[in-house]
Amino acid sequence: MIEELENMKNRLLGSAGWWLAQADGTLECRLCAHGCRLRDGQRGLCGVRLRRNDRIDSLVYGRIVAEHVDPIEKKPIFHVLPGSLSYSIATHGCNFRCLHCQNAGISQVPKDMKVEISGVYRKPGEIIESALAGGCRSISYTYVEPTVFYEYAYDCCLTAFAKGLKNIFVSNGYMTKEIIAELAPVLTAINIDLKSFRDEFYKKICGARVQPVLDNIVRCREAGIWVEVTTLLIPGMNDEDQELTHIASFLAKIDRSIPWHVSGYHPAYKMTGPPSTPESTLLRARQIGLDEGLHHVYSGNRCGSGGEDTSCPNCGFLLIARQGFRVTANRLKVGCCPACNQPLAGIW
Repeated sequence: MIEELENMKNRLLGSAGWWLAQADGTLECRLCAHGCRLRDGQRGLCGVRLRRNDRIDSLVYGRIVAEHVDPIEKKPIFHVLPGSLSYSIATHGCNFRCLHCQNAGISQVPKDMKVEISGVYRKPGEIIESALAGGCRSISYTYVEPTVFYEYAYDCCLTAFAKGLKNIFVSNGYMTKEIIAELAPVLTAINIDLKSFRDEFYKKICGARVQPVLDNIVRCREAGIWVEVTTLLIPGMNDEDQELTHIASFLAKIDRSIPWHVSGYHPAYKMTGPPSTPESTLLRARQIGLDEGLHHVYSGNRCGSGGEDTSCPNCGFLLIARQGFRVTANRLKVGCCPACNQPLAGIW
């Protein structure tokens, strides 16, 4: 405990962890799979981690730029405390360069931006106090990639865990395996964006690679973190049957109870060419997921299609009915189906 308090004190002063000195004089950031090697004065690809002399500093520790009370279904997380509220926070920064980012105003950091004075400074304890006052049962680290403000997120996780709150990451899944190992004891759930099953898509659209994401879906599940996966379907880019089948099969081989959210795309940021995803594509993707053996496939961003409900994978009884981000009925009985007594995977 004394060591952890000392580490927190250092982070409050701006010093970041998770870097290694290299023989060529660079410092390698070990937060994510990019592994940025920085010389003095350089920032990482995320735009919010800066090398100063012989250390790497976080420029956004506690610098909150987004802070809201959200339904947990908005993350989307459907199998953790359904119908509850989650306190959602973000700083500036992201380690991806997604051309269709809906939060580009805070995720994409210009080189000359002084992010160290951005937003409002909030200590971890203040975030947890606000969450409790707002009737929230969890903290969500979201809107941008939370790995880039990891030190702050981790300190909030520790404080939230001590107060009985759940912790949720909404992530692109690009963190290192060491980060997952440290997070696992205090992270309740993670929704990982699996944007495509092809490296070509990741490199062209996101500035990243797909394999670290695939690896981390497996690692998080093995670490005991509840995992849900989201794929935003972009017409003509990642919505073909073959690719959707590959994604669904991959998830089913890990654990058939992993919820897969197939979500509708809307033109945004630098990618306004493709049209919005038709409902028929979402329903087709949902059926592909079910055919590949997944127990729970949800179609999102198209309210009223019926693809947001949770049914018992054993007998088909409707357990949780949803409309948008609102739970309209919850028939679970102590985490089990009242019709056949089958336990439902999740955290209830």
